[in-house]
Amino acid sequence: MKQPEASLAKRLARGMYGGFCGARVWANGLASSPSKIAVHYGGARAGGAGGPRVKARRLREHFPEAGWRFNLVYTLSSAPHLSSAALARLRRRGTPIVHNQNGTFYPAWYGGDWRAENRRMARAFHAADHVFFQSEYCRRAAHKHLGERDGPAEVLFNAVDTARFMPSDTSRPEGPIRFLITGRFGRHHQYRLEVAVAGLRAARDAGLDACLTIAGQFDDAMLLEIRQQIDELDLQKFVKISGPFSQADAPDVYRAADVFLLSTHQDACPNAVLEAMACGLPVLYSANGGVSELVGTEAGVGLKCAEDWETPRPPTAEAMGAGMLKIAEQRGAMGAVARTRAVERFDIQPWIQRHREVFEQLLK
Repeated sequence: MKQPEASLAKRLARGMYGGFCGARVWANGLASSPSKIAVHYGGARAGGAGGPRVKARRLREHFPEAGWRFNLVYTLSSAPHLSSAALARLRRRGTPIVHNQNGTFYPAWYGGDWRAENRRMARAFHAADHVFFQSEYCRRAAHKHLGERDGPAEVLFNAVDTARFMPSDTSRPEGPIRFLITGRFGRHHQYRLEVAVAGLRAARDAGLDACLTIAGQFDDAMLLEIRQQIDELDLQKFVKISGPFSQADAPDVYRAADVFLLSTHQDACPNAVLEAMACGLPVLYSANGGVSELVGTEAGVGLKCAEDWETPRPPTAEAMGAGMLKIAEQRGAMGAVARTRAVERFDIQPWIQRHREVFEQLLK
């Protein structure tokens, strides 16, 4: 099932909020610009859960939000609040725009007017002076659905605080291999849990002593069907369902597992994968989208899945079960590589520094 289109009330609220963001851009033109970096985030909200909000929060820790007298605007593709008029106003004033481009809308996951959503997303993408793509897959998806753009752009993967997300300092307890899957699970992501649960059944039938924890936010009707699947497969003792968790709790959630599982079709650049890797977890994942760029060939096991913009193509239960068996055999070595890879390639400090370099260059 695909993610449904936003309700009328939600679309109206979004329009009103966009108008407020545009008015702030217009009013800022009446003030003189500061000499130091002063970033406005175009209406993107910060928070402790959800990839875009976490990204906005991390940036604000180093580049605080300037609601007034800002000299640079940072836009996120998942929060396209600024209208074409507001973006044109910024360009006329010479205010630099930096854009962070995640995934795009397409029929395989979105049940509404995906073309209209991409048109909204494309406004800042084409108006920006510099674009950060979250992965090469994100670049490819943007060029396919938003159009080729002129101007500087580069891939800058998401980042993780490897000093906070780190492996446990206690020895692993005896018992089954602990798989973990996390996220916000609406009806359009039901397949993610179905294949994980069915894969666990296949792995256990093949002799693997394994269990699964599902942590996150759930659609109630979808969760009822997943519980029925768990009962039908006689996995009640081996599947634990827990609720949402904050960024403050996240390291402990990962450290309570042995392997991170991600079965999303064409995921772009999920923060959760980097957080799990930083905590020393190898990753079992659908090998389409951008996740293979994060995990590489030695920090996990990719399950071959076709790229498809029309229909989700998750791994089969048999493939998931076989992947569980394979990664269980190598989890120690792969987990060590995952931690090293997270520290060397995805630590938060170089990510912040690259933002600072681009900001300063644009403000010269």
